[in-house]
Amino acid sequence: MLSEHFETIEVIGTNLAIAILFILIGLAIQDVLKKSQVPKFGRWFVWLVLFLGCAGFIAKGIIQVMWESGI
Repeated sequence: MLSEHFETIEVIGTNLAIAILFILIGLAIQDVLKKSQVPKFGRWFVWLVLFLGCAGFIAKGIIQVMWESGI
């Protein structure tokens, strides 16, 4: 049974690993921003860029699923 679903498990594991990586990057950025006392505008800009990176990753996943399913 495991061999039948190996590709699905691999995709889910990869997506979870990347999501955890994004969370850890976010925590590291938050720590650096706090310690270096970045102005509010700079913080907003940094979080915007981080959010757009996450949104791009999510959009890529959605487009890939749609492309493979033929929608």
